[in-house]
Amino acid sequence: MLIRENMELLERTYLSPFATLSENSKGRAKEEPQCDIRPVFQRDRDRILHCKAFRRMKHKTQVFLAPRGDHYRTRLTHTLEVSQNARTIAKALRLNEDLVEAIALGHDLGHTPFGHAGERMLNEICKGGFCHNEQSVRIVERLEKDGRGLNLTWEVRNGIMNHQTHLMPATMEGKIVRLSDKIAYINHDIDDAIRARVLSETDIPIRYREILGNTTKERLDTLIHNIITNSLGKNDICMSEEVAEAMKGLRSFMFRNVYMDGVAKGEEERAEDLLSRLFTYYRKHMEILPSLYQHMIEQGEEEERVVCDYIAGMTDRYAIAKFEEYFMPKAWQVG
Repeated sequence: MLIRENMELLERTYLSPFATLSENSKGRAKEEPQCDIRPVFQRDRDRILHCKAFRRMKHKTQVFLAPRGDHYRTRLTHTLEVSQNARTIAKALRLNEDLVEAIALGHDLGHTPFGHAGERMLNEICKGGFCHNEQSVRIVERLEKDGRGLNLTWEVRNGIMNHQTHLMPATMEGKIVRLSDKIAYINHDIDDAIRARVLSETDIPIRYREILGNTTKERLDTLIHNIITNSLGKNDICMSEEVAEAMKGLRSFMFRNVYMDGVAKGEEERAEDLLSRLFTYYRKHMEILPSLYQHMIEQGEEEERVVCDYIAGMTDRYAIAKFEEYFMPKAWQVG
């Protein structure tokens, strides 16, 4: 059967000279036979989509902790919006959509419960610190599939590791995800903040609205079109200076008025205390950790790092349930 080979031929024929071809991948940490149907990046995309860490994102906070409403974004819906933005850009530029989608779907697997509040707490109390991009790579390399990992290609792991603002991926596709992540969270967090009545459209400085647009739809359209227009025929993913500065300014506005806002972040101290107490409890009772984590300790992993792995993998509601189990009198527990 020559299905995969034919798909690789289509990539060579159709994709941009700046695209990352599946057949040119630097490969996996552990060699394995090729799939007869799927090129390597499509296969990685499928592995991420089917892994447990991906499913857990549906119950992890994006910005608003325990929101009262079904329409606020979760870590999973954020991931899907990043993927959609990134695929639109990749398709227009004739870059590798499979690689873009794999990176996008995997970029936030390592996020903690309770959003950045959880990440900040684990970074403070865990020896060696904690960064969600590094944890995402650790999940796909070390923690998934009962410790065997997903054995993803180098290009996908590189894109996941380097999706944050201060880092730069090695591939064009990774650069698309890096920008698409910011485009997604700035705009959907504005939408959620308006829904939560933390701000209104008119609160956004007029200089940003004049450049980017007056609605989420208009801003997405402006940003995505600008990236495509300014990246066509180039070995880089870039924006015009005016639009890039406006997006940077809008991001700073969101940090001042939403991400650090008392309404949006009012429960963060409680969430941080909850995770801190769980961390201390597990350090004193290592024997109650699941078998995967017990085995990791036997293999020489530091106990603090293993506890951090376990807590980081929790959903918001699972962390709350464990806190109730360990620290609340039985008569006070819900249900």
